[in-house]
Amino acid sequence: MPILKISGNVRPPGDKSITHRLLLIGALSQGRCILRHALRSEDSQAMTSALRSLGIEIDDEGGGSDHVIVNGKGLQGLRKASAALDCGNSGTTARFLLGALAAYPFESRIVGDRSLSGRPMKRVTDPLTLMGAKFCYERNDGLPVIVKGGRLAALNYGSPVASAQIKSALILAGLAGGVEVAVEEPERSRDHTERLLAELGQDIQIQPRSVRFRPGAEVPEFDAEVPGDMSAAAFLIAAAALAESGELVLERVGVNPTRTGLVRVLGSMGCQIEIAELGSALGEPIANLSVKAGELRGVNISPSDIPSLIDEIPVLAVVAARAHGTTTFNGVGELAFKESNRLELLGDNLRRIGVRVDWSDDSLIVHG
Repeated sequence: MPILKISGNVRPPGDKSITHRLLLIGALSQGRCILRHALRSEDSQAMTSALRSLGIEIDDEGGGSDHVIVNGKGLQGLRKASAALDCGNSGTTARFLLGALAAYPFESRIVGDRSLSGRPMKRVTDPLTLMGAKFCYERNDGLPVIVKGGRLAALNYGSPVASAQIKSALILAGLAGGVEVAVEEPERSRDHTERLLAELGQDIQIQPRSVRFRPGAEVPEFDAEVPGDMSAAAFLIAAAALAESGELVLERVGVNPTRTGLVRVLGSMGCQIEIAELGSALGEPIANLSVKAGELRGVNISPSDIPSLIDEIPVLAVVAARAHGTTTFNGVGELAFKESNRLELLGDNLRRIGVRVDWSDDSLIVHG
């Protein structure tokens, strides 16, 4: 039965990707960093706990406030942890720590839960090895892994996949290690790390499919708002797109172009979405999104669109199931390397509820 009406105003929780970056970059800064509207979740807590184990003071209790305060100790301020760094189910925490700790002259053991331990890490550690870091895997190419960091060399790397986590891990290694890093990708991935460092005075050149980072300046303290998370907003946006009437306003959402693929695709499908820009925070644009339902139709989504909506493909596939015609997702093989094989699970679960769907190693076709 269709949703009859959805109306109202809501502010999504803070962006997970940006919260992770601000926590770690704040730890490497030279002072007191305030994160306003930071995400509170198991993933962000994994990063917080790891940084505390590495000697960083973080206040995230603030009497119910959504503010988090990170007391940075400089680019070489992390200290050897007395126990393994447990990343839980957070792949972002694991991969970012692999990058940053590659520049430190001590060993760190990084572990995760059963799901995270089955995810590949060599796509990050292979280029870090080219920089001079050493990694000891206890089994296969997943966690647990021991990082043996130290003096790093500059890197010019052509990444085989468009991955913000790989790119960010290498930039963080360059930042902590004081060496130049250049990364080229087949498609443009999320650029949160580059934007943040550029706003904090770092020498970083951003091109559509490449980035070049030249270290030199220390990271200053900062006071920043974390925009609302587009991935969290996606479910409410999808619900409003499927409603028969009403208008839903999502307040203070991050509208970084590398994250708004969902908005662009839903617009091409016939959903009415208006963007009211509200300014920016540390280089991240923020806006209110007004969403109204429309007559939805199937579309063809190209591989170049995928990096900007990779986390929203499951909910977008559900919307596509209610559209007129066929929606084809091309270039979605990266879904097989998430916390689970999202591509296979998504196709299987859509079939279980009666949707006609086909998928291969790199595509998903939903018959609306």
